[in-house]
Amino acid sequence: MITHPKGNIIIDGGTAMECATDPIGHWGEIITNVYWPVMKEEEGCVNVLKNMHIDPESIKYVIQSHLHLDHTGATGRFPNAVHIVQRKEYEYAYTADWFAAPGYIKKDFDRPGLKWHFLNGEADDFYDVYGDGTIKIISTPGHSPGHCSFLITLPNSGSILLAVDAAYTMDHWDQKALPGFLASAVDSVRSVEKLRFIAQQQNALVVTGHDPSAWPTFKKGPELFYD
Repeated sequence: MITHPKGNIIIDGGTAMECATDPIGHWGEIITNVYWPVMKEEEGCVNVLKNMHIDPESIKYVIQSHLHLDHTGATGRFPNAVHIVQRKEYEYAYTADWFAAPGYIKKDFDRPGLKWHFLNGEADDFYDVYGDGTIKIISTPGHSPGHCSFLITLPNSGSILLAVDAAYTMDHWDQKALPGFLASAVDSVRSVEKLRFIAQQQNALVVTGHDPSAWPTFKKGPELFYD
């Protein structure tokens, strides 16, 4: 979550809270035979915010890096939110190839009444959400066709680059390995090269998406946060 004077923002929101009580019912047997979600109900996105005394109605935007099942926990949960996603990612989520289709849980994002704002690839690269440089959305396809990463610039903590799944681990970031899942190896490699340049340029703290070794080194809310 990012707090901002113009309205609070959620990026992705993790896994849907239904997976805490009924993983097979929500995700289905195909994907739960490969990935099993481990979470408690209080770890669902909305419940975490309520425990932090943050009103769900204060969320102005839900920004999606992509629409895979472990990143759509905030979609449709916040009544005033506009959902921002790459158009290519949204369209692919409904028409995914056989190897990728189980990773998209349509009941998460195919909800009546959702308000969407679509970005269009390179034409909207470095999309500045509030126009003040705080939150920029970077096009980083490869892991999925419309994947995005985020450059967050804070007053005291400086620049933080959320690679999300454009770089799974530091081995991927350091060009020693490809991620565990991808739509395009070529796009994945080029997106990491792009992010490495940005990180160097901005002297940014880099947060990869799924690195268990790096994760303990970061500040994590609600007790600790970057400002």
